[in-house]
This record gives sequence, structure tokens and C-alpha cells, in this order.
Amino acid sequence: MGQILITGGAGYLGSHTVRRLAAAGYAPVVLDNLSTGHRELARFGDFVPGDVRDPVILDSVFSSRTIDAVIHFAAATQVDESFRDPLFFYQNILHGTMALLTAMSRHMVDTLVFSSSGAVYGPPFDRPLTEDHPLGPLSPGARGKRMVEEILTDMSRATRLKHISLRCFNAAGADPCAELGERHCPEHHLIPLLLQTALGQRGQVDIHGDDYPTPDGTAIRDYVHVDDVAEAHVLALNHLLRGGDSGPLNIGSGQGHSVRQVLLAARKVTEHPIPIRTGPRREGGPPQLVADASRARALLGWAPRHTDIHDIIATAWAWHKKEAAAAPQL
Repeated sequence: MGQILITGGAGYLGSHTVRRLAAAGYAPVVLDNLSTGHRELARFGDFVPGDVRDPVILDSVFSSRTIDAVIHFAAATQVDESFRDPLFFYQNILHGTMALLTAMSRHMVDTLVFSSSGAVYGPPFDRPLTEDHPLGPLSPGARGKRMVEEILTDMSRATRLKHISLRCFNAAGADPCAELGERHCPEHHLIPLLLQTALGQRGQVDIHGDDYPTPDGTAIRDYVHVDDVAEAHVLALNHLLRGGDSGPLNIGSGQGHSVRQVLLAARKVTEHPIPIRTGPRREGGPPQLVADASRARALLGWAPRHTDIHDIIATAWAWHKKEAAAAPQL
């Protein structure tokens, strides 16, 4: 099989996808500036240090290798930060995507899987969301993802570009062998925060809002195992390389879990009380966000293998315990 360029392949989703690609027989080429990624997590591919916004780096990668397709992860992801510095977020994802598409065009590479987000949808949020649901992203970060989707649609109309935008919901968990996992600095995702608290690395976890119109007042999200998300990217790539149609696809479990339900599951898995503190809602956070992923099932043959929230948390727990054991003792 051919060489596949993965931008942001040293990050959480990217590194799991690189491993999946290598296992499927592809030759992954990872491009990452390591601003949020980690070099040791990209060990399953050929690593190239560099920024996707740099046309010189991109030309070097494409001219020195035979790249058959691209999987594009590289982007800033923290919702809170996107409100504080929206220009940085827009420059990051829009400049990076346009530089990438320009290089792909110059080097006649016309196949792209874009890692988008379920956050591109707008209200109402009271049911599982299909790809036909109204769009209305609530944060600059999510609006940037939506803008990229529009760029890709326009490019597909004007050129030979084939693309799939995978609208991924809340990726969680870790590689079941604990070789890869989630490592953000600072951490901003719920499950790692809960587990770091269980390990004594934090004193408590802040719960952002307990007055949502949900059964227990906390926000509901669709948690899908990161390895299942990685598999979806590989299946989407296979689909395009076989000549399949372009378009958006949801990637989610179809099940919603509230913050309190995830907290209770984490307490059960870790056997730790995990203290919490309740504060105001986060800006840009809908009360519920759950995927209808039936189109991905039909088109790609994709289905999540890890469907129990306790099992998802258990894989993350194994990874975080391993990370804690390897950390220098002060």
C-alpha cells in the first residue's frame, strides 16, 4: 500500500490513526510541529518535524515521497482558548488547510480525509444528530472546522479533490495495550481530568454547569473510543481510494452520557471518590450532543467496538496509571 501523509499525527487522534494505518499495511508519514503533539507517540510512522502552514516543508514532503492521500488532523482544539484568541484558531486551521490544499494541488494529490467535529451542528440538540441536521457551531474552534468543510466542498466542485469530513464526537479512552493515550498540557477533557484527580495529580475536577435541561442538570456528550475513531479514519481513506463519494460523516457511539454519569463510571473504575466542584456553564457548550452515525455504518461498514463507558474509561485509566508510574518522582 501507499504512503499516507498525516498532519498532526503526533497528537491524540492522529497517533492512534497512524498506528491503525501501519497495521493496515499503509506507510504513514507524520507531519507535526509538536506544539501539542508528542514525538514518542508518532513512532509508528515516518516522522517529519514541521508546520502544516509552511509551504517549504510541505513541498519537501510531497516531492521526496509518493504520497497517495492525506489525513488532516493538525489544528488547535481547546474550546475555551478559541474564545480568548479566535484569530489564532482561525489562522491555525484555515491557513494550515489552505497551505495543505495548495501543496496537494501542486503535487497532484487529490484524496483527503479531514478530521472535523460534531460541534459543527446547531440547535435543536434534543435528539441524535444526522448529517442533515442544521449546522450552527457555537465556538470559534468549531466554526473554523465548519469553514474547512465548506472549503473542501468548493474544492471538490472545482477540482478533482475527493474528501470525507469525519464529524467526530467526543473521542475518549486510550489504546487498549496502553501504548498510546491522551496527553494534553494543560488538560481540558473530562475523562483525563477525572483520572488525574484519582491519581492525586489534581485536588478536584470542576464541573461546568449543573443547570442544563437534562435529566441530572449536567451536559450530555457522545463518548466514542479513540481506537474506533482511528478505525473510522482508515475506513474513510479506503472508501475514497476505492472511488467512493465525498461528503460528511458522523463518528459517534449514538449513546449520550452526562457529566455526572461519566463521573460515577470513573469512580467505579478507579475505586476513588474523585472530588468535584460545580461552577458556571462553559461558553459554547450545548446541553446535549449525540451522534446518529448510521450513515458511516452504511457507507464505511464502521461500528464502534467499545460501547460501554466503563470499558472506555478503563483503557484510559490503564494509560494514565502507566504515565504516572513513568513520571519523574519529585
